[in-house]
Amino acid sequence: QVQLVESGGGSVQAGGSLRLSCAASRYTASRYYMGWFRQAPGKEREGVASVYTFGDNTYYSDSVKGRFTISQDNAKNTLYLQMNSLKPEDTAMYYCAARHYTGGYIHPLRREEYNYWGQGTQVTISS
Repeated sequence: QVQLVESGGGSVQAGGSLRLSCAASRYTASRYYMGWFRQAPGKEREGVASVYTFGDNTYYSDSVKGRFTISQDNAKNTLYLQMNSLKPEDTAMYYCAARHYTGGYIHPLRREEYNYWGQGTQVTISS
């Protein structure tokens, strides 16, 4: 079992930055996919960024590529999402997710691939 706790959400103006953190109860340094997802009211939960902790490969949705950066600190058992150049359409509840990788193909930004979830942290961007 992996418990995930997000923090760092808040309200900023468009063009600003936020850094989200996800503390894991035990790290995931080996052979896990860790991801950030978001869900706006009335919309599906979508993947925005993911990292394969063993190889450090990263994946981004087109909507955040070049603005968001996912990273991990294995010593602190923590996953981060640095969000720059924020836009009002980035407003959503952001969730951290994890999935132990045992082999085979997975889509790293597909929410159905993940079985551990945090409670979420709200991000609100005003214009």
